[in-house]
Amino acid sequence: MLGIKEADQNSIEYNEDIEEVSLLCKTLGLQIVENCQHNLRKIYPATYISKQKASEIINKAKELHCDNIVINAEITPGQMKNLQDIAGYDIRILDRTGIIIDIFSVHAKTGEAKTQVSLAKLEYMLPRLTRQWTHLERQMGGTGTRGGPGEKQIEIDRRLIRRDIDKLKNDLIRIQKSRRTQNKHRSSAFQISLVGYTNAGKSSLMNVLTDSDVYVKNELFATLDSTTKKLKLNVNKASVISDTVGFIQKLPHELVASFRSTLSDIQDSDLILKVVDSSYSNIDMHILTIEDTIKSIECDKIETRFVFNKIDLITAERLKALMKRFPGSIFTSAFRRIGHENLISNISDLASTDFIKRTIKIKYSDLSIIDYIYKSLDVYVRKDTSRYVEISAKGPKSIFKKIDRLIKT
Repeated sequence: MLGIKEADQNSIEYNEDIEEVSLLCKTLGLQIVENCQHNLRKIYPATYISKQKASEIINKAKELHCDNIVINAEITPGQMKNLQDIAGYDIRILDRTGIIIDIFSVHAKTGEAKTQVSLAKLEYMLPRLTRQWTHLERQMGGTGTRGGPGEKQIEIDRRLIRRDIDKLKNDLIRIQKSRRTQNKHRSSAFQISLVGYTNAGKSSLMNVLTDSDVYVKNELFATLDSTTKKLKLNVNKASVISDTVGFIQKLPHELVASFRSTLSDIQDSDLILKVVDSSYSNIDMHILTIEDTIKSIECDKIETRFVFNKIDLITAERLKALMKRFPGSIFTSAFRRIGHENLISNISDLASTDFIKRTIKIKYSDLSIIDYIYKSLDVYVRKDTSRYVEISAKGPKSIFKKIDRLIKT
């Protein structure tokens, strides 16, 4: 791996970046043979690093019989093509964005996720086409795959990719329409979204809260699909909670754009729970990434709460410091099942902020609505008199209005 240390980057930031890219490589199944650090004094427009340095790194990789050179930076399409030309066909050059897109390709399971990843991959590939990517018509058969007189193979490949991009975009429009229909069905429920840096433990937390079995694995981007489950609260209000795709620093814009239909679930939320790995050394960077991503998808006006997970991995002193620094936050360990009851209690309080208390008098001729009252409201006092049943309850104003209409009819 070629580690680029920028001039304005301190050693701690550089080491954290290298650690993250190393984890990305591990998730993709790449074994890092050797790390090379390069202190970048200036960016070369044609090749990002100097041609001399590029040749030196490529020759070193060939001596070590490496298949890939991973660079912990985002390389422009032109720079990538020029670096690949120097490397030839034996070694593939991968930048940070390329690794993340490859991971998404491996982890996409559902039709929606596969469509989103395919779109991101093609949009990433299109401006970076080199001779390495030719003969794509073997994979993209059908009409229009043969070029006219004098049309170069690379031009045919670009045309094929543009055609597939258009098709995938249309597919995603259909998926978004389907999602909007699904969201309408649960619009009356209190909707919660779990968001956070990848591997913060969102899926584990969801499993504890809903007693479910969402796929969990200790790696980056273990799951890409948004999963929604019913959540039982301490108040009588329907609630659903969604586990969303994890965020990461410098998430490729191709992925943000193609995953917008999945991230749109967050836009329909009444509450966003920002899950943070409390054991991570630089939680400020994770928090900034979460805040920036929420803002980029225009969800920064929605009610939020911090949930600091993995507290079983930190000292009592660190926990105390976090509690002092982030008052009002919830501290949990999904693995040890610590703090989830407090989390449900907090969610219940927020879900019932619009609740009112009222006493209803029901004639015996209207007793058929009693079941509906118990199902829809939190009943705390019931008194049976000779003429009517008197019920004191708490719940949404809209439910009381519906009960009033039922009593009058």
